[in-house]
Amino acid sequence: MPRAAMIGAGLIGRSWAMVFARAGWEVAIHDPAPGAAEQALGLVAAGLAQQAEYGLARDPEAAAKRVRPARDLADALDGATFVQENAPETVDAKVPLFRELDRLSAPDVILASSTSAIVASRFTAELPGRARCLVAHPVNPPHLVPIVELSGAPWTAPETIARARAVYESIGQVPIVVRKEIEGFILNRLQGALLAEAFRLVGEGFVSPQDLDKTVKDGLGLRWSFMGPFETIELNAPGGMADYCARYTGFYRSLQSAPAAPGVYDPPNVEAILREWGEVADRARLEARTRWRDGRLAALRAHKASQAQA
Repeated sequence: MPRAAMIGAGLIGRSWAMVFARAGWEVAIHDPAPGAAEQALGLVAAGLAQQAEYGLARDPEAAAKRVRPARDLADALDGATFVQENAPETVDAKVPLFRELDRLSAPDVILASSTSAIVASRFTAELPGRARCLVAHPVNPPHLVPIVELSGAPWTAPETIARARAVYESIGQVPIVVRKEIEGFILNRLQGALLAEAFRLVGEGFVSPQDLDKTVKDGLGLRWSFMGPFETIELNAPGGMADYCARYTGFYRSLQSAPAAPGVYDPPNVEAILREWGEVADRARLEARTRWRDGRLAALRAHKASQAQA
């Protein structure tokens, strides 16, 4: 039975533990915070039970039993065939951690980081085993959103990317390859472009934040849940993508001449949006809303899995 080491027992680490465990892997969770790994076990079991309700996990109790807390980092890495790092999002945290991961793990074990924005070359440059290191950026929560962005450093071996891709595909994820290092990778850069325009449109009074959200979830989001932007425009003109570009790129070029200014994230604009948003960030409300989101994502993923792929 393959073994995975989850380094970090936070939201992403626990979610990855579910992904590997439901795919039949044994999982060891390590976290330097006292009791964090042990506490994660109950949350993993609850998450697997919820997924089983939607047909996303078979035998959740057996899957949960395949997850154990590790005594320390060496214990987590003992016998591991794959390592998923989920430590704090700073270079200062990742450099010494990857030094230990490289020292303690078997030389053929892939070391993958869940970082959201930091490229692998910033924390693997000095490692003897740097060729087996890469970023494997998930989307929160990865047990329900399957995309994984694989981004290697210039020295990451091609076979490392190929092996990692095979592992993620085998556990039900959808890996894509980022061909060159770029901060934020692909998904966050796309999300950032949309967010900047959303902050500008609301901040300048063109639309309320609530109506902007409706525009995405009941407009763009419906198509984007099963088609990407290129396939979308391929179907939005009689002659396909080339026809669409001939018809509409002039309009989009005019929009790009006035991009969202950096000031959209400055306090005056953010404070204005928060006032109009009106919701208080109550912890209990956010936790309840997160549970609702996870249920909707599980239902959507189950629906997509039940449909024939075009």
